[in-house]
Amino acid sequence: MPWNMTDYPASLKKIDPLLRKKTIDIANALLENGYKDDRAIPIAISQAKEWINNASEKEIYELKKENNLNKNDKHETSGGNIDLLDNDVIVFYTADRWAVKTKGAKQISETFDMKIRAVSRAKEIAANKESKIIIYNKDGTREN
Repeated sequence: MPWNMTDYPASLKKIDPLLRKKTIDIANALLENGYKDDRAIPIAISQAKEWINNASEKEIYELKKENNLNKNDKHETSGGNIDLLDNDVIVFYTADRWAVKTKGAKQISETFDMKIRAVSRAKEIAANKESKIIIYNKDGTREN
């Protein structure tokens, strides 16, 4: 069932309204792609957090300005991050930081000063997407 800013799952009640707005948009697109409600919500939350973390000030401003979603709005259902939803999550070292990235994505989701934090975040993302994590050592070799 599609959602909007006045009718959404209880799990979205306590999150920031801007994050909720992006989450609802992504979740509705997932529903249109055949995902079930219980899978769409955690994936949408994870993807919305990633979008907010990587969005420019202009993109954030445009999202704030955008009219609230209606249940009958059409959503982008092809291309973009939808294609990456089932991909594994990678943890690797780059530029003196530990990075978390979805396999095949153009951008890194987040970076951390400690590997354990990056792995923890990757596990959270992978659990939401029902995918695996691939961890690399500092020297670029794959961890077993």
